[in-house]
Amino acid sequence: MQEDKESIFDACDTVKMCLKVFAPMVDTMTVREDNLRKAAQEGFINATDLADYLVRKGLPFRTAYKISGALVARCIAEGTVLEALPLETYRDFSPLIDTDVYAAIDLRTCVEKRVSYGGPTKASVEAQIAYVRRALDAKGD
Repeated sequence: MQEDKESIFDACDTVKMCLKVFAPMVDTMTVREDNLRKAAQEGFINATDLADYLVRKGLPFRTAYKISGALVARCIAEGTVLEALPLETYRDFSPLIDTDVYAAIDLRTCVEKRVSYGGPTKASVEAQIAYVRRALDAKGD
């Protein structure tokens, strides 16, 4: 029964070491929004949102997913991102796609649609920050 505890203790020690460097790292880091946006675009995190957009237009998800994947493959081949594709390119893949696709795949829109406890929406992140601050304040008493 002692063998199972070794990995728990190791994990706790690792977390403690990470926490010692994490706070100073965050305290001194510089957030470069342009780099964040570029990394998010190149990761095609909005590809599922594109498929969801096509589903809302009436396509079955299986078909919408294939179209979205084909568009991502084209972007990779051309060294571009979904947001930069011209409408004509989108329409080559589906006549259902219209100018509203750009709002549907906007990264901010994609993040704000992910509403869940602990999720990435601005309101959720602010709630998480408030929770941690309250916990820290309570611990300081």
